[in-house]
Amino acid sequence: MRTPRSRLLPPLVAFAALLGAAAPASTADKRPNVVIILADDAALMDFGAYGGEARTPNIDALAGRGALFTQYRASPLCSPSRAMLLTGMDAHLTGIATIPEVLPKEQRGKPGYKMALEPGVLTLADRLRAQGYRTIMAGKWHMGEAASEMPQAHGFDRSFALAASGADNWDDRSYMPYYKDAPWFEDGVETSLPEDFYSSRFIVDKAIKYLAETDPAKPFFAYLPFQAIHIPVQAPRQFIDRYKGRYDQGWEVLRKARHQRAQALGLIPQGAPLAALPPDFRAWNSLSAQDRALYAARMEVNAAMLEAMDFHIGRLIQHLKASGQYENTIFIVSSDNGPEPSRGDDNAMLSVFQRLTGYHIGADNMGGPGSWGFIGPEWAAAAATPGAWFKFYATEGGIRVPLIMAGPGIAPRRVTSPAMITDIAPTVLEWLKVDPQASAGKPITGRSLMPVLSGAAESAYGPDDARAVEVSGNSALYLGDYKITRSVPPVGDGRWRLYNLARDPGETTDLSASAPAIMRRMLSEYAAYTKRVGVLEMPKGYDSMVQVNRNVGARLLSNYPWLYGVLGGFLLTFVALIWLALRGVRVLMRRRTAQ
Repeated sequence: MRTPRSRLLPPLVAFAALLGAAAPASTADKRPNVVIILADDAALMDFGAYGGEARTPNIDALAGRGALFTQYRASPLCSPSRAMLLTGMDAHLTGIATIPEVLPKEQRGKPGYKMALEPGVLTLADRLRAQGYRTIMAGKWHMGEAASEMPQAHGFDRSFALAASGADNWDDRSYMPYYKDAPWFEDGVETSLPEDFYSSRFIVDKAIKYLAETDPAKPFFAYLPFQAIHIPVQAPRQFIDRYKGRYDQGWEVLRKARHQRAQALGLIPQGAPLAALPPDFRAWNSLSAQDRALYAARMEVNAAMLEAMDFHIGRLIQHLKASGQYENTIFIVSSDNGPEPSRGDDNAMLSVFQRLTGYHIGADNMGGPGSWGFIGPEWAAAAATPGAWFKFYATEGGIRVPLIMAGPGIAPRRVTSPAMITDIAPTVLEWLKVDPQASAGKPITGRSLMPVLSGAAESAYGPDDARAVEVSGNSALYLGDYKITRSVPPVGDGRWRLYNLARDPGETTDLSASAPAIMRRMLSEYAAYTKRVGVLEMPKGYDSMVQVNRNVGARLLSNYPWLYGVLGGFLLTFVALIWLALRGVRVLMRRRTAQ
């Protein structure tokens, strides 16, 4: 097991950066560069600019010189959000309607559910490369598992991509039993990681390296989807130490503090009710003192992982400033969905996997190599405040996330216009004066936010323009001030509910019974949406956690086939014990009958 090294910029990359600083980018092509930075599982208020506790000065500086969106929504899960971000299309039209980990067998291979980008679906990289841009990416891909489905097949000149939903941040290994290994690909060829690896540092190193290796006469599009703050939550010790004691008062205190800051910052109206708690929420004081210390430390690592990501984003910014490209670069910063509620201490299969792979969930070296960090549902719900619930669900805590856009021509401002993750690609294209019709791909379904960014319009959506998302039965539709939402088990009950978000952004008061006409209209809009994009109904009795366990269990046995023998031995022993017990009962009954 490796120990993280203190140096943050390897010599080779530092040398490349110096070369870039010594040789400013060519002035042959004045079109703006584009950098899209995607955090993983960051909540609306996680960045400092949105009131979070983590130190994110570089992201905050971009927010200070650009547009900070307060009414932006992604999808509840990572792969659909990534597909919508890069294509400008609803996820069902891209082939990535959900993630493979929760996909039921009834939907496998169906149109929209093939778990890879389908033919005719173009990414921003496809469209911009056709316009003479050089295109690079480094980080989490999670839109296909085969080499032929990696970024090089979707418009990227250079790429270092993780095919899985996540991986270790210190080592070249998987983080969950669904994956045997950490499937990293460079330019479509499966590869391994260097010995001195930390994910956020590595992603920026690769971006700088690819910029040095591609044609400087061309503008660039860089896509940097970070692993922060997806599980396992891990960070360098120097960042973790800065948050010592910050979360010792527990999740109820954090929840109330974020709710108050959200009102002070105008993210929700003054006096808006606090979001409802998910079921089975544990009270902080119900934990033992040892467990409270453990959970507080996990949240410290979570904040540190955010700061570490921001630190390395700052290195990229400094490189672009040194090479004369910063002022002519568009920056877009967002998150794919709300915070991750999964625990690492309540699942038997995960415990088996942790033992097989040497992971631990204890206090020793928390956040370092070998530590399988997580924050759990209570911290996730607190972090998602002022929204309700968290990732996986189309509640506000699961899909209302940060969005920052900064770059040439964008004045500092707060944007209250509704915005969807499908709107980013058409916004970039209009910003760069690229006609989406110039490429022969399937049509974009999102809309450009440029009229809002330029000040020509207050909103990109009119009062009668519906916006919808659906992932594995978890659904939401917005119309004006209203929203309907449905959450499936295990946390949800499958019922539709209606909320007025202008008054109740925490989704505390269901209006479906008191406003039946609005409810009917919105359900009709949702039915039209599902028909338009090809949403499939979930199988009867679908429970996302049951499906995860089923899919993961199958993969665990496939990844570790020798477990069949172990489980078979256990099963035979169990059957033998039952047989012996029944035989003993029969013998005893015969003796009693004979007496």
